[in-house]
Amino acid sequence: MKPGIHPAYGPVVFRDKAADFAFLTRSTLTGERTVEWEDGNTYPVVDVEISSASHPFYTGTARVLDTAGRVERFERRYGSRESR
Repeated sequence: MKPGIHPAYGPVVFRDKAADFAFLTRSTLTGERTVEWEDGNTYPVVDVEISSASHPFYTGTARVLDTAGRVERFERRYGSRESR
């Protein structure tokens, strides 16, 4: 890698305030605020709106769309191709 052209890559805490969940990882993002982590070190923190702790797909609260029911309702309302 060429020196001086890549952004700084270091430890950052990503915090999901909605779910009260945080994790430490490495990233090129940096936050203006810092937080003291469980290991006693201080890291920059980036607040995110949604994470795996609050996303409906990962938490199991995602709604399943009833596509079969929608098709049947459409055919009842406007008729199917066979009846035309």
